[in-house]
Amino acid sequence: MPPEQRKFSSRLLSPRRFALLAVLAVGAVFLAACEPAPSAGPPSPDAVRAIVFKGLGTWWDVYDWSPSFVASRNPAARPPLGVGDVDRIAAAGVQTLYIQTATFRLPNEPLLDRALLRRIVDRAHALGVRVVGWYLPEFNDVGYDLDRLVEIARFGFDGLGIDIESTANPNVAARSQNLVTESQFVRGFFPQLPMAAIPVTPVIWEELNRSWWPSFPYSELAPLFDAWMPMAYWSYRTPQSGWLDPYRYTYESVVRLRRATNNPNLPVHPIGGEAARLTGSDLFWMNAAMVDSGAIGGSIYDDATTNSDLWGALGLFRRELVK
Repeated sequence: MPPEQRKFSSRLLSPRRFALLAVLAVGAVFLAACEPAPSAGPPSPDAVRAIVFKGLGTWWDVYDWSPSFVASRNPAARPPLGVGDVDRIAAAGVQTLYIQTATFRLPNEPLLDRALLRRIVDRAHALGVRVVGWYLPEFNDVGYDLDRLVEIARFGFDGLGIDIESTANPNVAARSQNLVTESQFVRGFFPQLPMAAIPVTPVIWEELNRSWWPSFPYSELAPLFDAWMPMAYWSYRTPQSGWLDPYRYTYESVVRLRRATNNPNLPVHPIGGEAARLTGSDLFWMNAAMVDSGAIGGSIYDDATTNSDLWGALGLFRRELVK
């Protein structure tokens, strides 16, 4: 998911947002008053909740499915995907659909095209496909971000994903604190909700671009998320870097996350990309890395740019789901 970077100079404090911020304030007081539970070892994400993120997934962003968003960019345009494509991905073996629910580019819409979104989710469920709603926060305004995350939590998705990449807040410490606060809030108020962190791969943050997000708060986030889904887009790398390698990039993305979170059994679902640049051979080696690293599943970004010839290889990413 390409970074969405823009700062808002002001936010409308609607009654809805005022109520949310009031709840947040109470929750912050509660969290501050609670003593942390003694640690009995590495963090233990819930294995049952992590099943939502297991196996073969595919990704839709707002450019792909939202008529409101697409029309805001070009009134004559229509999104390329819709309810009928749910049947297509189900027939291709997709086990979880990941769908973006809002964007800062439409700041007054905390959940886009609600009626259509309901039809997509209902159709997916009818076909046995899980649906995870995801959102890319900017980590500038905690209340604004939470308004959108809470919409996902309440809508009836099978899980929630937080896309962690925006540098719209240039203050790294504040950005990290807002990320932790938002994650704690959602986990605290929706304790049974399956949640996934969707960060930039540690390969970038540790080696290729250390200034992007130094001192990332892995330890604070590890107990809050049931699965991690690193954006392992090796196709963006150059041959000279040594990272234009689907096996190495995927494998290192998984094992470095486990090391960073101090959890050797961390459920990890790597995301490969960019789909338009990939071959069947790339996906074979990505899957080999997933198997060797014990990843719980995988996907590529995104469905709209996935060539039909790749779906045979993507079938390797399927995993048996235990309910």
